[in-house]
Amino acid sequence: MSNENNSSKKRRNVTIMDVAQASGLSCATVSRVLSGYEFVKETTRQRVMDAVEQLGYVVNLPARSLAGGHSQIIGLLVPNLDNGYVGTIAQGIDQELARANYDSVLYTSHRHPGKESFYVITIANGLTEGLLLVAPQVVPTYLDALREQNFPYVLIDQADATENSSIVDASNWQGAYEATRYLIQLGHTQIAFITGELIVRSATDRLAGYKAALKDHDIPINDDLIFEGHFQQEDGYEITKGILERTDIQPTAIFASNDLSAFGAMDAIREHGLKIPDDISILGFDDVPQASIVYPKLTTVRQPLEQMGKIAAKILLEQIEDPSRPPQRVTLATQLVIRDSCGPYPPQEGDTKPLKQTGGSLLRTN
Repeated sequence: MSNENNSSKKRRNVTIMDVAQASGLSCATVSRVLSGYEFVKETTRQRVMDAVEQLGYVVNLPARSLAGGHSQIIGLLVPNLDNGYVGTIAQGIDQELARANYDSVLYTSHRHPGKESFYVITIANGLTEGLLLVAPQVVPTYLDALREQNFPYVLIDQADATENSSIVDASNWQGAYEATRYLIQLGHTQIAFITGELIVRSATDRLAGYKAALKDHDIPINDDLIFEGHFQQEDGYEITKGILERTDIQPTAIFASNDLSAFGAMDAIREHGLKIPDDISILGFDDVPQASIVYPKLTTVRQPLEQMGKIAAKILLEQIEDPSRPPQRVTLATQLVIRDSCGPYPPQEGDTKPLKQTGGSLLRTN
């Protein structure tokens, strides 16, 4: 009979009063527990949660939002879930939201701009109080729509040409410049570059940093050494495979716009029977957790991904608290992390150009 009563309660809408009755506590106490109120005895919290599980109670979000003015839910729109880049940013976001008793709802666009646009409108018209967008490709029209609705949002690792959006990113141009300069100091002049999706600002900034470093070191920019990718491992693999099969270009180093593309490049190089870095050097960008695990360990440009997530979440919560706050732009410093995947350029047979020592790095003289 008891099971029948329980199932009957599950079939109808279980209310907070039912939870209070089942737990032997007041509605006010149950409400404090379900709202994440900190100053509640653990035994009391457990009684409430046991009753919630027994009755199959689900929080009525529209009611919670109308009653308190806040749903305490943030939308998180990410391009995919198959790499450490998104996961590390999301970890920082989750930590900051948890401190404020907020939850997040995850939406994955699979790098499809149409999906991103659909999700942006869905989120803005739903129960979420704000939106965090990681490396979005969403068109400016939809950002305008968010602003018209005074809907709080923050872009992570992307820019807004109107400068009307809050943005958290890293020094992508500087990071790419320093990485390219490092390869040049090792003696490389034929450096292939695999870009990310050039609709994403971080990708264009990294390409610009690469070109600037070549120019500053009097190395001609060869468009045949620049390949457009999509920040995916398979792109790095296919592009590098194509490079190694060509005879008109012979790069001695490959700089990939992100670590995932670099991992794909490493796969293609090994498959081709070459050694890293003896035959060709590889350099990435992001410093995802896998970068220090692969063999050889990847030299890369570190973005403070977790910190970017934390700061973006903090800015969003501040916007929710005070919608009149002006947009903020926070750019965090990158850092070149030197590991094992880059080596000095080996002089070719008959190459008698002298090498000179400059600040501990080897530079080839003209």
